[in-house]
Amino acid sequence: MKSIQKLSEFIENWLIKYIKKYKMDGFVIGVSGGIDSAVTSTICARTGYPTLCLEMGIHQNISQVSRAKKHIQWLEENYKNVSHHNLSLTKLFDEFCVTLPNGIDNGKEKLALANSRARLRMTTLYYFSTINNYLVAGTGNKVEDFGIGFYTKYGDGGVDISPIADLMKSEVFILAK
Repeated sequence: MKSIQKLSEFIENWLIKYIKKYKMDGFVIGVSGGIDSAVTSTICARTGYPTLCLEMGIHQNISQVSRAKKHIQWLEENYKNVSHHNLSLTKLFDEFCVTLPNGIDNGKEKLALANSRARLRMTTLYYFSTINNYLVAGTGNKVEDFGIGFYTKYGDGGVDISPIADLMKSEVFILAK
């Protein structure tokens, strides 16, 4: 248990040094309802710096949205430096889809649209990053994002800092406790 606490403190201290070095004012993070964004947002909040959590649904499963909202509520109850925005990007995404040409069926359309969703979220994160002078905190872990490359280039991989990038998924679950 002590080593997990030390790990969390190490990441928090690293984030504090990073934010000071680059003269930023806080963090913005997308909270999806998954374990990676829950752990990352909690670590960012624990630094004491302003942490803006964005719930950015695009045709999301209701249980995922519910978990994200519950986690954000928990963060705000436990950390005074946390704020949030619930943003539905579904309409914007649907409008984007309407503008695309019909008849493209090469088997890659679903992947391209999934990547477009991630890039829309990234664009939204950087909007809030710019107006607040915040770092975009990524939620990728060592295995999924940096091991097998399960992320979208210039989407969920488009971040300023990745607090849990060196953690195995099993370590993320342990840290969550």
